[in-house]
Amino acid sequence: MGNTKFNENTRVQVPAALHLCKLGYTYLDNIVTYDTKTNILKDVFLNAVKRLNPDVSSQEALLLLSKIVNIANNDDLGREFYQILSSNSGIKLIDFDNADNNDWHVTTEFTCENEDTEDNFRPDITCFVNGLPLAFIEVKKPNNHEGILAERERINTRMSKACFRRFFNVTQLMIFSNNQEYDNESRVPIQGAFYCCSAKEKAFFNVFREENKSFVTHYPYKDITDEDEYKVLKHRNCVVIKNLDEYKTNKEVNTPTNRIITSMLSKERFLFLLRYGIAYVERKVELEDGTQGTTLQKQIMRYQQMFASYAIRHTLDKGIKSGIIWHTQGSGKTALAYYSVRSLTDFFAKKNVVAKFYFIVDRIDLMEQATDEFAARGLVVHNAKSREELMTDIASRSITQNNEGKLEIMVVNIQKFKEDKTKVLVDDSYNTNLQRIFFIDEAHRGYNPKGSFLANLLEADQNSIKIALTGTPLLKEERESWRVFGDYIHTYYYDKSIADGYTCKLMREPVETIYKEKIEDILDKLAGNVKVKKSDIDRNKIIENESYLNALIDYIISDFRRFRIEQNDPSVGAMIVCKTNPQARELFRLWQLRFHNAKNILKHKEEQYEMAAEPMILPSGYKPLTASLILHDEGDKMERKEYIEGFKKLQEVDLLIVNKMLLTGFDAPRLKKLYLGRSLDGHDLLQALTRVNRPYHDFKYGYVVDFVNIKENFDATNDRYLRELNRTSDGTDSQQSNIANDVMVTKEEVEAKIKQVKNVLFNFTTNNLEEFRKQIDEVENKDSLYELRNTLSEAKAIINQVRSFGDEETKKKLASLPVGTIPTLITEVTHRIERMNLLENTEHKADVSGIINVALSELDFEFKKGMPEEMRIIVNDIRERCERVQAEFEANFDTKEDKYVILADEFREYFRKKGFVPKDTADAKESIQYMDEVMKKIREINRRNRLLKSKYKGDERFVRIHKRIEEQNVKREKPIISKHEYEIAENLANMKQDVDRMIFLDINKLDNVPAFQQDVLAIIGKELLKMHIKADIKDRKFINNLITTEYLQQRNYAY
Repeated sequence: MGNTKFNENTRVQVPAALHLCKLGYTYLDNIVTYDTKTNILKDVFLNAVKRLNPDVSSQEALLLLSKIVNIANNDDLGREFYQILSSNSGIKLIDFDNADNNDWHVTTEFTCENEDTEDNFRPDITCFVNGLPLAFIEVKKPNNHEGILAERERINTRMSKACFRRFFNVTQLMIFSNNQEYDNESRVPIQGAFYCCSAKEKAFFNVFREENKSFVTHYPYKDITDEDEYKVLKHRNCVVIKNLDEYKTNKEVNTPTNRIITSMLSKERFLFLLRYGIAYVERKVELEDGTQGTTLQKQIMRYQQMFASYAIRHTLDKGIKSGIIWHTQGSGKTALAYYSVRSLTDFFAKKNVVAKFYFIVDRIDLMEQATDEFAARGLVVHNAKSREELMTDIASRSITQNNEGKLEIMVVNIQKFKEDKTKVLVDDSYNTNLQRIFFIDEAHRGYNPKGSFLANLLEADQNSIKIALTGTPLLKEERESWRVFGDYIHTYYYDKSIADGYTCKLMREPVETIYKEKIEDILDKLAGNVKVKKSDIDRNKIIENESYLNALIDYIISDFRRFRIEQNDPSVGAMIVCKTNPQARELFRLWQLRFHNAKNILKHKEEQYEMAAEPMILPSGYKPLTASLILHDEGDKMERKEYIEGFKKLQEVDLLIVNKMLLTGFDAPRLKKLYLGRSLDGHDLLQALTRVNRPYHDFKYGYVVDFVNIKENFDATNDRYLRELNRTSDGTDSQQSNIANDVMVTKEEVEAKIKQVKNVLFNFTTNNLEEFRKQIDEVENKDSLYELRNTLSEAKAIINQVRSFGDEETKKKLASLPVGTIPTLITEVTHRIERMNLLENTEHKADVSGIINVALSELDFEFKKGMPEEMRIIVNDIRERCERVQAEFEANFDTKEDKYVILADEFREYFRKKGFVPKDTADAKESIQYMDEVMKKIREINRRNRLLKSKYKGDERFVRIHKRIEEQNVKREKPIISKHEYEIAENLANMKQDVDRMIFLDINKLDNVPAFQQDVLAIIGKELLKMHIKADIKDRKFINNLITTEYLQQRNYAY
């Protein structure tokens, strides 16, 4: 067993398991009866079902268990199981109203194994509610290089395998921690405590920040007795660490791991998440063959959505019926409304009141977007397209209109009738048990306190609950129109959203000087050299002129082409924000002329030289850029909807040309570049800028090309927002003065990054790939290579800033690089790091995992470069086998065993001579055959290890001791202890029990090694005597050396 595992056990795992016991979980150290397909504890589950449902017979409970086991294998991310789990109707699996009426258990190292394929994995900690394994925790030691990132990759690989489907379909919450605080500067989860739910492809790792400052420290924890602690330490076979200072520190309630456990797995919080915090999102998509299909995602509440949900309930408990949720754009306000529908339905049901929900928007596109989002999550959605339709529904005492009992919501677009000042009448005299709840989404734009339909409606329905949702704060001068909504219920601003990884920082890109001068020159000519200030000229007419717009198109096409190449991502899209509708129309007309001209050139295959003058055209493989015009008075609604779908989902549109539409509420993660040609302020400015702040692939920033110099407006807007934020929080957060810097990268930051890039460019020959390869091959310090890769990634992200703000030397060096060079350099550095890992790993004969990592990397690299279809299929087979073999080698905990050492050595030599990438089909098939042979051998070694491990109640130390005795017995006539395995195991198990108890009672014995060895020798003699086994002093010392070495190594390497 390696030292890493001791570290994880002692630093995080054991204290975390004990912390769960403090929360009221019972530790299980000997699970015997469970369903092997799902790991459901059968007896616990059946007893709980009968206790919660007294009318259910034992046979019915068994049938329910059988049904759950069967549906757990559905390819639905566990949706059918979750519907049963979270339901309050039918047979209850959980008592959501009384936490203590459920059975709460925890265990460690509980293997999830598919008996058909023999694939398995073993979560560090598993949490059960009524016998159902609904959560697990994975831990890593602090300060490991890849941190939680390695766990994310591992869990993504596991979730992609059908053999583990049942386990992940039952599990609702997964927590990953290396017991460190978050690094708020990095969106990549390297350190901290994260959580997620299952996914079909990649899980998103959420951070959790406890907002109730006293919740963790003042939680009513239960006392842990010495026997409770001994039970866990003994089960984990690490009694030796009981009195270590580091172990005691990690038992404290305020460690990062224990904090997230209290915040998410304390009984009441976990039940709230299970009941209201899971969503299945099913969307319709167009498949490659043109047919319609669906995609399914499982989502779990983000922490700010959970605290907002609690805050809404708390506000209502105080008798307050209205308020504002201020959550920044991209933080999931529609999802919050969905979770609230579920939460508030129960909240009022307990008061014998039925809740009826309305979601009010003021634009047709937002109505369609909200309708799609709610329907995708399973709500029955109705639309009110007229005042009469809405009032008919409000007057109706009918709650649901569907036969399935699904929750419903009405989405209302008030745009058409928002100025209708006719008095609204709401008669509730016959319906005191009905509660209307209005979510108003950014509807302050349609709210006029002097008289509007929305104002009249909300005033007429005095009993209604009004929850206003906004992504931008409500400035002092705007608050008059918001007085009806009261104060803030919950706030979540940009700085938190960026730190949490839900949104990206913004990077402002000034227009390159050469193009700026060209555009200014055109403006001067169009002004006719009139000797007046430019502000006196009708600039709208000028900027709608064909020559000006052609210069603009030249710049945008060139910049966007280069952006895609330099970021190594052809899927990103852009938006052009025009100043006027006529400008947008003319820009689109000119764009279409170029587009059709480019298509004709490509069609007739003109010479490349003739294409060079047209930036729309690039060498083969690049299609002309497509654009769509989105104006409120251009085309009909269906046309606009198709264009938006073409951009958001089908990715057949490269750029959107807009004026005022889509600047608020439009959510398309692939939109990463905004060409801003219109001056904006306040709410409108931040709404527009944040169209590009959604996370997408590995982008660090959203980019804004600034044609109108927004910096002054942006700074002024942020200053006003900061004052409003301080007002809501009483100014207690000292970091809020830097919020503007958190939203957009400052010039000082850019200059600092440029200096860093300059240092890298200075030390390496970046314009000659072969020279660059030679130079990095000479770098022996891996940390230097990691730093180089990170700096190159930063250079890729700020390359346009270097062109604008860099010194002449840096600009010149950058200009010498072919477009798209930096991603290639990053790939080369990555390969060098992987080869160094291989070299390090191959120096140790028993370590195979690193070799396979390099093999997988090489295969992936070749796969991406392209290969014949037949080879792609075979290479996929090799990759799959590599992963399986890697998992088996990593599962081995006795790397000194002769059979293991020989096998690992052969494996290493085979691939060192042969290489990882097959030359042809025959070569590939030979590799597959070899991998299958290796798999059989390593599985047999591990099967034997697991068998012995079960005999020692999971103690890997005594498996190694057992095997060393067996190996010694092969070499001698008189065996040590016995020639029979069962007698060896029986004796060693007794010795283990005695040694563990001795250490637990007096942990200080380990500090005096000679005395400890003497005491263990006495225990060995006593146990051998009890079994009537004669052993000379040499044999007893041999056993003593094996046992004491294992215990002392565990203690010494624990930290």
